[in-house]
Amino acid sequence: MLAGASLASGGTPDLGVFIGHGDIGSVARAGSVEHDSKTGVYLVSGGGENMWFTNDACHFVWKRVEGDVRLAADIRWPATGGHAHRKACLVLRQSLDADSAYADAALHGDGLTSLQYREACGAPTREIQSNVSGPARLQIGKRGNYISLSIAPAGQELRLAGGAFRIELTSPFYVGLAVCAHDNKALETAEFTDVRITTPPPLDSWKARVASTLEVVSIASTDRRVVYHTRDHIEAPNWLPDGQHLLFNRGGRIYKLPVKGGQPQLLDTGFAIRCNNDHGISPDGTHLVISDQTEDGKSRIYVLPINGGTPRRITPLGPSYWHGWSPDGRTLAYCAERKGEYDVYTIPADGAGERRLTTTAGLDDGPEYSPDGQWIHFNSDRTGLMQIWRMKPGGAEQQQVTSDDLNNWFAHPSPDGKWLVFLTYPKDVKGHPANKDVMLRLMPAAGGEIVILAKLFGGQGTLNVPSWSPDSRQVAFVSYQLVEP
Repeated sequence: MLAGASLASGGTPDLGVFIGHGDIGSVARAGSVEHDSKTGVYLVSGGGENMWFTNDACHFVWKRVEGDVRLAADIRWPATGGHAHRKACLVLRQSLDADSAYADAALHGDGLTSLQYREACGAPTREIQSNVSGPARLQIGKRGNYISLSIAPAGQELRLAGGAFRIELTSPFYVGLAVCAHDNKALETAEFTDVRITTPPPLDSWKARVASTLEVVSIASTDRRVVYHTRDHIEAPNWLPDGQHLLFNRGGRIYKLPVKGGQPQLLDTGFAIRCNNDHGISPDGTHLVISDQTEDGKSRIYVLPINGGTPRRITPLGPSYWHGWSPDGRTLAYCAERKGEYDVYTIPADGAGERRLTTTAGLDDGPEYSPDGQWIHFNSDRTGLMQIWRMKPGGAEQQQVTSDDLNNWFAHPSPDGKWLVFLTYPKDVKGHPANKDVMLRLMPAAGGEIVILAKLFGGQGTLNVPSWSPDSRQVAFVSYQLVEP
C-alpha cells in the first residue's frame, strides 16, 4: 500500500475525489486501486485483454457527474515493459457495462495518445490518434455533445490536441480512471497524479475563436489521425500524388505539409494572395489550380507550377470556383455565377472559352470528374434539399445519386473509382456554412449503402475539394472547435 494510503469507514479504500471502483468486463486477474491522501497519487492496477471493439476489460475508478466536465491528470507507467498497447485512461462512461457508450483519453504503453469512443452500446470503438507521443498530462473534456483531448509535456500548460468528436452521453454518467493490461494474463499499474475534475466555464460563442485540425480518416476502420492542429483558420486539404504531403489554404495563401506532421511551408503563388478553398492538383501532378480574388475581388481560376510560380489566368469571368480537372488534363470543371445563377461550367485548360453544363433553376455546385472521365459528379438543390448528382462530361444524362432527408455537398470520387465521399448537413441548414454539426459520409460509386466516416463540427472548409489519398484508403479533412479567446 502507498505511504499515506488510508481506508474509509467500513474498510473500503479512500478514493479521494472518486466514490467507487471495480473491474469492467472479463478479466483473469482482479484489478485494484490505492490512493495516497497526502500526495493525491492514485495507483490503478488493471488486467484484461483490451479496451476496444464492442467490449472492454479494465479496472475503473469512478464517480457520477452531470453536464459538462473536464478530467485531467498526470499519467505515467512506473514499470517498464508490458504490452505496447496497455492503456491508462481518463474515461467518461454511460454505464459500467462492458459494452457501454464511452469516451476516453488513452495513454498507451508505447506513448501513443488518442481519443477513443464507442458511440452507442455495443457499437465498435473508434479512435482519433494524436500527433504527439507520450505527453505527461492529459485532459478529456466534454462540452455539450463534443469530446476533446488536451495534452501537455511535463511542466507545461495543457493545450488542445485537436480532433474532437460528437457523442451523446445522458446525465448522469461516470467519470474516472481506467487501466487495461492488453494481456489477460498480466496486471499492469499506472500512476495518476494531480487528478482534477472541473466544470468548464460557459463558452461565449460571440467571443470564441475557431481552432482547426487537419485530420485523415481511414475508410476501412473509420479511425482518425491528427496531422496538424492550429488556432488559426485553415481549410480544404488536397493530397499530393506522392502520398506524403498535403496542401491547404490559410489566410488567402496555400501551404504544404507532410502527412506525417510537421510545420507547414508557404507555397509561392505570385500575386495571388487571396486564394479561397477551391484549389487542387492536375492529374499528372505537375500543376496547381487555385481560385483567387486578388485582381478585383471576384474569384477567378488560375494555374501555376506545383512547386509555386506565376499564376496563369484560366477563366476571364468571375466569380468562378474550381472543383474538378478531367483525367486527361484537358478540361477544368467549376461552379460559376453568371447573371445571378450558379451553375456548373467547364473550360479547356488553356482558357479557350467556358461551356455551361447545367441550366436548372437553383444551385448547382461542386463538379468533379470520375477517374475514368465518364461522369461529372456535382451537388444540386433542384429537388428541394441539396443532393449528389452526376452527368456526362458534356452535360447529358443528369442523374440523382443520393436521395435522403439531409443536405449533401461536394462528392469526391476515390482515385480507384470505387467510392464517393461527401459532406452532409442536417436538413434545416441552408447553403454550406461553417461551424455546424456535420458528417463525412461514404458510399459505393456504383450505388449502395451510405456509411458515416466521422461526425464533427465543421462545414465550409472541411471537405470542399478533392482530398483522397492516392491509394484510395484515406480521406483528409479539416475539423473545427470553438475555444476560449
